[in-house]
Amino acid sequence: MTDPIRRIGPWQVHRTKVSFKNPWIRVESSDVTHPDGSPGIYGVVRLANLATGVLPIDNDAATWLVGQHRFPFDAYSWELPEGGGAKDVDPQVSAARELEEEAGVKADSWALLGTWPLSNSVTDEIAYGYVAWDTEAGAAAPEPSEELALKRMPFAELVDRCLKGDITDAFTVLMALTALERARRSDLPEPVCALLLRDLD
Repeated sequence: MTDPIRRIGPWQVHRTKVSFKNPWIRVESSDVTHPDGSPGIYGVVRLANLATGVLPIDNDAATWLVGQHRFPFDAYSWELPEGGGAKDVDPQVSAARELEEEAGVKADSWALLGTWPLSNSVTDEIAYGYVAWDTEAGAAAPEPSEELALKRMPFAELVDRCLKGDITDAFTVLMALTALERARRSDLPEPVCALLLRDLD
């Protein structure tokens, strides 16, 4: 008995099998007919969690970056606090947990910057990015498996380093530049707009 043919946009999907699965990802391989009628295979990585990230901004117009070695690229990376959370949990709650764990920072005020598919040709991951202010700094408490460094940096310097290509993490660049542009358009609450633009205008 053959599987019924499904349609995903212009693709016909004949059969899908799970090639690999662990608590964080599921790798699927589908036999497909391409939009031009040719046969092929389409691989998709399905994520168990949502991605979350936060741009915290303090009263001195500074933010916090987390440094860590990224396994897939065998390279060190400086990034805004990022992590993941279960799909049945409010992503802001997950982002607040990651902010406190990785940077030791709590924030009373939050705004959603945007939601982004980070690699939409091969994964179904959705990233929720926030800006947070009215912050209080404390002690970080990363997970035992993480080896993290922490750096406080003026937001203006973060923007400059993103534009120069010194900081390459896509989620960090998205959050920083989106926050900057939305502040310039007064499309965020006035207190955080003032902080984001303080050293840039």
